[in-house]
Amino acid sequence: MKNIDHLIKLANRIGAFFEALPDHAEGVEGVANHIQKFWEPRMRVALLSFLKENPSGATENEALKPIVLEAITANAQRLAPKTSTTA
Repeated sequence: MKNIDHLIKLANRIGAFFEALPDHAEGVEGVANHIQKFWEPRMRVALLSFLKENPSGATENEALKPIVLEAITANAQRLAPKTSTTA
């Protein structure tokens, strides 16, 4: 679980920046956009898989900020890496 704790910390840093925006919807979009653009696919997969099993977004040591949890759950399909359909 150490790795997921680290990802939660990283996501929460992004959330701390965007939650300061006066427009909540803009902040949620900013978190999702940042994670989509700058996190490598395996990081996104790990976080999405964790949330599938732990919808609260919390481990024993860390918990996602509400804005981050909202951004990821509302944009899960968009954040999931595209899979190759060519054989």
